[in-house]
Amino acid sequence: MIDLLGVPFDLCGRSSGSRLGPATLRLAGIEEALNALGCKVEDTGDVMVLPEDSSEGGLRNFGPLLSSLTEVQQRVEETLNKSRLPLVMGGDHTIALGGISAALAKFDGSLAVLWIDAHADLNTPGSSGSGNPHGMPLAALLQLDSGTDGLRNQQWQELVRRLGPKKLEQNRISWLGLRDVDKAERNQIAAMPDCFAASMHDIDRHGIVRLMERFDQWMHNSTARKLWISFDVDALDPVLAPGTGTAVRGGLTYREGHLVAETLYEFLHRPDCPYSLAGVDLVETNPAHDINNETAKVAVEWVASLFGKTILEGRRG
Repeated sequence: MIDLLGVPFDLCGRSSGSRLGPATLRLAGIEEALNALGCKVEDTGDVMVLPEDSSEGGLRNFGPLLSSLTEVQQRVEETLNKSRLPLVMGGDHTIALGGISAALAKFDGSLAVLWIDAHADLNTPGSSGSGNPHGMPLAALLQLDSGTDGLRNQQWQELVRRLGPKKLEQNRISWLGLRDVDKAERNQIAAMPDCFAASMHDIDRHGIVRLMERFDQWMHNSTARKLWISFDVDALDPVLAPGTGTAVRGGLTYREGHLVAETLYEFLHRPDCPYSLAGVDLVETNPAHDINNETAKVAVEWVASLFGKTILEGRRG
């Protein structure tokens, strides 16, 4: 049972347009695709987004971010309390703060996150030149130090406080598809030996299947009992998913992307799998950069694979 939640928020990135992401995913048939797989889907509508805040000196659009974050937390908490699965449609990647923090609270910290993205999103206010929070969500969930002072530090402390007391543990964060990582982020990942980080170089060298098997073993070792999957469409190569404001060449191919989703489905449905799916983010679909809504269609097809769609019925492995 799945609750769709739209978050038309794109005020913390470097380009606008992903606020239309939820609408384009609906237009591309996300509810129909999930219903066809036997899922019971309810579209719970969109959260409210405040107007852009043009004040300078701090984190970009910090006020609207906190407002939307709070509503996403509340809506995802309601879904989890009904034993339903939240599928949060964005919007820029800062929206993941709301759902993941709600899941951390619900599951008492026993949550791991798989961040499928070209970017690590591990900057802090001190390491970010732009001050755009869309590059900082994982740093906030890990409750990293702001690395600065003044207004940005005050806002960072408020953001971390709003996320709640349960932080994301370093041994329960994983990345897949990295290919555009800042120096400060690379240094931070190197200082987290128990995380799982797979770049496109790793995928090219070792292949998707081997890396996904390593990920599954990492999940077992983490002792997490819940998994939140946060999927940024820029993880895919922009040749097939041009509709994103953060495109980076050299991403996952169509077949690689679907193999990731299909393999995750297989892992989650093994009788002895110690973890289950807590929620999903689907973010950064931006029709302003798209062609005939192709990126939204690709994203919907990816979600369908994550929830069990196969080429031949009953054949896996």
